[in-house]
Amino acid sequence: MRVIGLTGGIASGKSTISNIFKNAGIPIIDADVVARKVVEKNSVGLTSLTKRFGNSILLDDGSLDRTQLGRKMFSDASVLKEVNDLLQPLIRTEIELQIQEAKKQNHPLIILDIPLLFEMHYETLCDEIIVVVVSVETQIQRLKNRNGLTKEEALKRIASQMSLEEKVKKADIVWTNEGSIEELEARVHQWLLENFRKK
Repeated sequence: MRVIGLTGGIASGKSTISNIFKNAGIPIIDADVVARKVVEKNSVGLTSLTKRFGNSILLDDGSLDRTQLGRKMFSDASVLKEVNDLLQPLIRTEIELQIQEAKKQNHPLIILDIPLLFEMHYETLCDEIIVVVVSVETQIQRLKNRNGLTKEEALKRIASQMSLEEKVKKADIVWTNEGSIEELEARVHQWLLENFRKK
């Protein structure tokens, strides 16, 4: 089984590519989905967060107020680090379990969709890594449109991750995503034909 890491900068279109793989029948392990799972109500992750940051990060029903926590994380680098220190071990354990499960099912290829792949050292779990790149201007515009962020907020979120230049240096495959979804779909399907379908 080949484990392909998929990453990129925030708002680079990584999730779109992940969905294209998913629609092609390729199993996806999505770190964002796992991250939500480890902070569900009454989970170890959410208990750890509330012990550290108090009930102000909770909604009325006792679930995590992701917007509130996000504001804290992206306005203070030390808070971002604390949250990662609390949650990343839980996230990694779950991702490793899902990889083992996929291996049992004899999937020849799985995609690890992980925004912080290099930052959290998931490259050790991957056979190859695809990095999706766009310009900073495109990232800002997409974050403004998608998340309703100001330019300053968007830049803070971009700055909280490893630069795309650094990610590109570490990548096995680099895909630029400044075009249409149709172009992306064609690229993914071509890559599958060249590297996977024949095997």
